Amino acid sequence: MGRVSSRLEDLPLRDDLRGLTPYGAPQAPLPVALNVNENTHPVPQEVADDIVDAVALALRDVNRYPDREFTSLREGFADYLGHGLSRDQIWAANGSNEVLQHVLMAFAGPGRTAFGFAPTYSMYPLLTRATGAEWIAGTRGHDYTIDPDDAASQVRVLQPDVVFLCSPNNPTGTPLPLEVIRAVYDAAPGIVVVDEAYGEFAPRDERSALTLLPGRERLVVSRTMSKAFAFAGARVGYLAADPAVIDALRLVRLPYHLSALTQAAATAALRHAPVMLRMVDEIVAQRDRISATLDALGYQPYESWANFVLFGGVDDPAATWQALYDRGVLIRDVGIAHHLRVTAGTEGETTAFLDALASIDSRS
Repeated sequence: MGRVSSRLEDLPLRDDLRGLTPYGAPQAPLPVALNVNENTHPVPQEVADDIVDAVALALRDVNRYPDREFTSLREGFADYLGHGLSRDQIWAANGSNEVLQHVLMAFAGPGRTAFGFAPTYSMYPLLTRATGAEWIAGTRGHDYTIDPDDAASQVRVLQPDVVFLCSPNNPTGTPLPLEVIRAVYDAAPGIVVVDEAYGEFAPRDERSALTLLPGRERLVVSRTMSKAFAFAGARVGYLAADPAVIDALRLVRLPYHLSALTQAAATAALRHAPVMLRMVDEIVAQRDRISATLDALGYQPYESWANFVLFGGVDDPAATWQALYDRGVLIRDVGIAHHLRVTAGTEGETTAFLDALASIDSRS
């Protein structure tokens, strides 16, 4: 006798999750995939070989639980970030999304609120609601920038328990001046998270929010290995904060949440940081090439300090997206009217995107 599958709406789902849709960008086996801000450059062979050796060594003891405190990895992140950070100020998890989830589990939750300036990373509201908190969206300027006084005013009125500042912002690529972070922190009663997932793609002479950590015990700066380190498939994110914040995150993490294999792979990759980061310069060059060509084609690219470019002036984003898809190029419709977003890929991938866009009458 065949079974009839239940429908989601028939299940005893939490009321606050009803009607929500899961995060997910289109996945399609196209020759050029530039829609999810991956680092499309492969891990250099010399680094891959060292990672394989490290994972093979870790496999010898895989019958045992991993280091619950992932001590070596935290030391590696502290050395990489610099700024006098110690391992006691570092946390890590399976991708930066889990890192942010830990923050929300510790400092948000039922009866509390989280806040961000829209449009921003679409996972912030999803993570917030999944932890039982309420998401509140603030506003940006017409060019997606944030004014320090206006930002502080919004935060002061709403008094959120957690504030997310994406620097540079996703999906717009917009830089976030340090004075905005200072103003928001002074106005916020709770935790302020500066998400620097794309921080390595900013100009080298720009200061990171890491420089603001001393004396700000409620400030958190999160990073990821997915972008600059080409480690998206390994799922490793991390943050820097006051040691007391790290202690709070221990209260909500699952036991042994980072596998021994993940720890070994990430630690090995960090040993090769200079080699891995050479890709960043190549990606930035392609990002700037995309912006210049989009401008020449009559679109309106926004200044980006990330590994992608948001561009306006698209009369029919759905039609343009489909036309590019039909030409074997996948980019992202982020839901902003008359805009699309494209990841900066290799030189060949960038050329394929620009040639495909130039071949269609995408603004008519």
